[in-house]
Amino acid sequence: MTAHTHATAPTQFVEAAGIRFAYRRFGEKAGTPLVFLQHFRGGMDNWDPMMTDGLAGGRPVVSVRQRRRCRVHRRDAGDHRGDGRWGGRLHRGLGLGVVDLLGFSIGGCIAQALALRHRELVRRLVLVGTTPRGGELQDRQPDVSTVAGHPESTMEDFLLLFFDPSESSQQAGRAFWDRRHQRRVDVDPPSSMQTALAQRAALTEWAQPRGQRFADLRTITQPTLVVNGNHDIMLPTINSYILSQHLPKAELVIYPDSGHGSLFPYPTLFVHHVSRFLGAEPAFS
Repeated sequence: MTAHTHATAPTQFVEAAGIRFAYRRFGEKAGTPLVFLQHFRGGMDNWDPMMTDGLAGGRPVVSVRQRRRCRVHRRDAGDHRGDGRWGGRLHRGLGLGVVDLLGFSIGGCIAQALALRHRELVRRLVLVGTTPRGGELQDRQPDVSTVAGHPESTMEDFLLLFFDPSESSQQAGRAFWDRRHQRRVDVDPPSSMQTALAQRAALTEWAQPRGQRFADLRTITQPTLVVNGNHDIMLPTINSYILSQHLPKAELVIYPDSGHGSLFPYPTLFVHHVSRFLGAEPAFS
């Protein structure tokens, strides 16, 4: 196992398809790497250290983030650049073999697109608080887009967007906010507005069905764990049910008293569920 953790892993860089990516790698040296794909405007320090360090106890983990030239091609906005090709190039640049993907929110959309385009490179999928292409967004809270578009996200923004309004969930949100600021050096900078606009365009395109609705899901044959909270106001929870209904090898976990960021109030339980699904015991119980 490497000596590094979520808080100490050095930031490294790789070029793929003309885009510069930052990444951090830590955890076990052997095993199938688990690659983290983050939420809208989220960076490597937006993950919960209890989750990342817990999962790193059983496998290599890689957190990745685009740092420059976030361009979106409307033909395929399901991944960061948009044309789907950077996934394979980034994979080769990092020297990875077959990987598992953990995609949260827009990261879950990217994970689906990569599983479709690069089937031979993806072993298993964990999709958290996300939606299929052409999903159900009618119940999305009206002010979500406004709050998510703030130039800098505050704790109050996170509590509204990622957690249930209940006092217990809000308390869990404040605890998460403290944990996510444990890293003191080499901190990942906030996302630029250029990135936010490109990701927003990608999500808008992803909301449009292609051909028969949800047909692509039936061709994703990798075992998939779908996770959400029971009150997701960003990408409504019904979308997780849709994913579980149409993905051929899906398991569904819905956490109570939680919202879009359902992994944050339950980091230990989430590590247990993901570790069981990926085939290894968690680093803690």
